[in-house]
Amino acid sequence: MPESRPYHHGDLRSTLLAGAERTLRTKGVTALSLRELAREAGVSHAAPGRHFKDKQALLNALALAGYDRLEQTLRAADDPALPLEPRITSLARAYLRFALDNAELLELMYARKHDPDAFEQMASAIDRSVGTLERVLADAQRRGELIEGDPAQLTLIAGASLHGLAAFAAGGMLTPEAALAGLEDLVHTLLHGLRPR
Repeated sequence: MPESRPYHHGDLRSTLLAGAERTLRTKGVTALSLRELAREAGVSHAAPGRHFKDKQALLNALALAGYDRLEQTLRAADDPALPLEPRITSLARAYLRFALDNAELLELMYARKHDPDAFEQMASAIDRSVGTLERVLADAQRRGELIEGDPAQLTLIAGASLHGLAAFAAGGMLTPEAALAGLEDLVHTLLHGLRPR
């Protein structure tokens, strides 16, 4: 009987997170169950409690793992040697691909229903990942390549545009190919504005 099996697993935490992400992708967040993940991992129903006190703790850990992956994705795409527009386009393309490949995970990452105990970890993870764009924009401001103003506000505008494009693609209003094809125009318009010159 699965409930009576002793806890023996090499890396149960990673196994549970991988199983949780599979469930998130295929069935949604409401279908996540620590008991079901334990059954899939072949451990007792109590074993996940060694790593996650409850479902919310699992969701927090899954979101944090998502931010770690997004950070790695953006870091790999960033090339400080590029001029500003191609550099931002490269970061935007990496973000959009991540968003298209991980729509359900990204939705969880951006949910504000995280455990208050995880607030500092979440804020740090957001800064390491999404904060990449803000740092690039702030550097460009210091070099006189962008208008003055609060870099956080500029990042909000750029991020909302980019995430909106990803949401349109995830919702079927655009194909992923069309979203990626329109990315250079989106970045160009963000950097140069809508007014005729």
